Amino acid sequence: MQRLNGLTFRQLWALQAVSETGSITQAAEFLHLTPPAVHTQLKTLEENMSCPMFYRNGTGGFELTAEGKVLLQAQIQSHQALWSAMREIEALRKGLAGSVTLGVVSTGKYFAPSLVADIKQRHPEIDIHLNIGNRDQTISNLRNNALDLVIMGRPANQTPTSEIVLGDHPHIIILPPSHSLANREYVSADEILSYQFITREMGSGTRILATRYLEQIAPGSSYQTMEVDSNETIKQAVIAGLGIALISAHTVTEELKTRRLAILRRPDLPIIRKWYLLTPKYKEPTGATKAIVDFIQQQNGSYLPKFQC
Repeated sequence: MQRLNGLTFRQLWALQAVSETGSITQAAEFLHLTPPAVHTQLKTLEENMSCPMFYRNGTGGFELTAEGKVLLQAQIQSHQALWSAMREIEALRKGLAGSVTLGVVSTGKYFAPSLVADIKQRHPEIDIHLNIGNRDQTISNLRNNALDLVIMGRPANQTPTSEIVLGDHPHIIILPPSHSLANREYVSADEILSYQFITREMGSGTRILATRYLEQIAPGSSYQTMEVDSNETIKQAVIAGLGIALISAHTVTEELKTRRLAILRRPDLPIIRKWYLLTPKYKEPTGATKAIVDFIQQQNGSYLPKFQC
């Protein structure tokens, strides 16, 4: 029975070189070895395979036996596979291939798909997975090592990450254009709290910001809320006249352009937060991850929706 673990690269190289040159002496020159060294490699190979690899032809040269031809074909195929693997490893190392999972908080879904499309156009060999969830879900996925990169509005204090600022993230209070508070130069805190506030679900970054803002402008005051599970539902609820809402300006650019929504004006609005690109400190970034980080930084926030107060 042949012993696969007894095979070595040197034996297979000797087999191929003698096959191609027809001579142990010429094979030795090609391999930068001595003829006895090549002979020893072939003898060990034949002992391991329990059969001859060559026979002498009529001119004194070496010809492969049937068994030798089978093994040479395997050597050629394995050599090609190894070179292919080396090229793929080099591509991975340089960020020219690989797989990256990008986590984005739900507010970022208004620009993340187009950003991913731009990345794929620039790096078609990198397989990008887009994972969208609310803030708590995204932080949980980051902690569980399920994400390579994250775009979110506020870094998670409990998770060690490296942060890169991508650009401004303005938040505004929206209301229907016909609302009594629309087109006013100033609106008091009491007037704001007199209307139902449409909020996102618990765990949402927008919900946290809205709660903090209302507590800041009217500490200890009570107000009526209506909870919904998406920015789209918030927009439709406000358009329908169910209340007003604090929301990312990047989620309502189209509605503001078409005047389906209006902005509540106060000196403390908009609230300017930041978009961050996060990478986990405990996870060594791959070449593909580094390539995407570089690409996103080079865009200088050009993919972010344009907002004018």
